Amino acid sequence: MRLMISFAALFLSISLLQLSSGAIGPLDALSGLQSGFTTAQIGLLGSAHFLGFLVGCWWSPRLMGNVGHSRTFAIFAAFGAIGAIAHPMLISPLSWALLRILTGLCVAGCYTVVEAWLQAKLTNENRGRVMGGYRVVDITASSLAQMMIGFLEPAAYLSYNLLAILCCACLLPLAMTKTTQPDVPKALSLQPRKSWRTSPLGVAGVLVAGVTTAAFRMVGPLYGVEVGLTSAQVGYFMALVLVGGALAQYPIGWFADKYDRRWVLIWLSVASIFACLAMAAVSDGSAPSILATATVFGFATYPIFSVSIAHANDFCTPEDRVSLNASLFLFYAIGAIFSPIITSYLIQVFGPFALFAFVSIAHALLLIFGLSRSRVRATSKAKTRYKYVPRTSFIINRLLRRRK
Repeated sequence: MRLMISFAALFLSISLLQLSSGAIGPLDALSGLQSGFTTAQIGLLGSAHFLGFLVGCWWSPRLMGNVGHSRTFAIFAAFGAIGAIAHPMLISPLSWALLRILTGLCVAGCYTVVEAWLQAKLTNENRGRVMGGYRVVDITASSLAQMMIGFLEPAAYLSYNLLAILCCACLLPLAMTKTTQPDVPKALSLQPRKSWRTSPLGVAGVLVAGVTTAAFRMVGPLYGVEVGLTSAQVGYFMALVLVGGALAQYPIGWFADKYDRRWVLIWLSVASIFACLAMAAVSDGSAPSILATATVFGFATYPIFSVSIAHANDFCTPEDRVSLNASLFLFYAIGAIFSPIITSYLIQVFGPFALFAFVSIAHALLLIFGLSRSRVRATSKAKTRYKYVPRTSFIINRLLRRRK
């Protein structure tokens, strides 16, 4: 019973964290517009967030080794609270970019602590049930965070204060649990060159996934405002993409386990291109048509990350799998750092449709590369089982492995 209570405490902590960190991206976009930031400057905020995320993923396991799980969680949660509450005090693009580095650090560090804690407590008997709950919590809290933008007033102290309170509140469940802290996990080695040699298409897939999801999450609110959506509708717009991605996991996972994963990636790229064209086509349409198309966009694009990881793992030995997956997250983060600032500049120059034009080009390149890779070597006969992989920390794949 105490073990299950500790899981509930971790889930509550991560839900509160997600409500805070997930809402700050769209709130910054709308607040930046109201404060006179250019579209490119708002994109810089998204890139800064993922820069902090990358640093936090690397730093947090080492910090846990020095001060332990609870103190590490508290340190990164403090970064997030400071990053949120200081926004109304320092109103400039550069200041907000620095603050968004803090929120990126917070997300990566807190998720790393929670997932390391879960990893130490999971067994083969409870792994499936606990991880299923973890995924539901992550998706639900992420969707609710997007919809919070409907009642958070842009550029208001109260809005950022509320997000800071939620970030502080995420400390309470974890701090109050009586469960003994687990041993510190060994820091992962990142071997990007070896990952490329193991699966070039897997690397390309996660890179494009980083480009797509980061561009949409950080610049999507700008698109929504440009096409005439209200603040509440922007929240629904952002949330429905996540819902579409969640709905896709089971059917796409079935195809990925049954058929050649390279062709699954190819057809997902085709579907993503058509979804982007549909989003561009409905830009001048009604809100319901935009929201419906957003769900289709999420359905087509979000599974690419998990399919790419599954494909890469097909060509990897069990001993190298954890290091490979950590390196794949590195490529994801690199794509996520650069795409928001590029897409925001394109929107500034060409208009809102440029967001989905850029994403469609990325998927067209993945389509071409996937076709070329299908001619290079045969598909692996021994396939790893498809799993939905949250984009949370470098160590998430430790949670998804079954112990022998």
